[in-house]
Amino acid sequence: MTVESARISARTSEAARRLLREQGADTLAHPGGTLLSHLDRVARQLSLWGARPALQLAGLCHAFYGTDGFAPALLPWDQRGRLRSAIGAEAETVVYFYASCDRRATYPVLTAPDMRLRDRFTGRSHTPTLQEKRDFAELTAANELDIARIDDDFRERCGAGLLTLFTRIRPLLTPGAWQDCTAVLGP
Repeated sequence: MTVESARISARTSEAARRLLREQGADTLAHPGGTLLSHLDRVARQLSLWGARPALQLAGLCHAFYGTDGFAPALLPWDQRGRLRSAIGAEAETVVYFYASCDRRATYPVLTAPDMRLRDRFTGRSHTPTLQEKRDFAELTAANELDIARIDDDFRERCGAGLLTLFTRIRPLLTPGAWQDCTAVLGP
């Protein structure tokens, strides 16, 4: 990363944090503290795995529109322009993909070349690119592993199922993400 791109990334990250605070992420309860503290940990984890800046920003903002597993939304999905202005189109597209995903329909078929993603907001379907699938898998791993690290009950209830999921989607995960999946969720 160049010095200029690092500066842009830091500015963009601060704009995202400002918007997160304006929308109440710093006061919304989440395992391990507040939603903002969780989002910071997810972005940091993605950085440790070597994710590109856009994916790190998406990790920081992944719950803006709510998710299939976390209903509270900081912004309605039809106000995507506000988030896009703060973090850029590439990162916002990852956030929307993550938020709009119907997990029950997507998880079992994520590695299939012709899988269709059903948008839970619009009901429309499309075939995601390999990069979209990789981003989704990596962000899912960072998100779920953060909760599993700090919440023993969650890890006990969901750990085996998550390890099964991550084993199935392993071809989409970076080596660092897979290593953490087995370290956190393995026997």
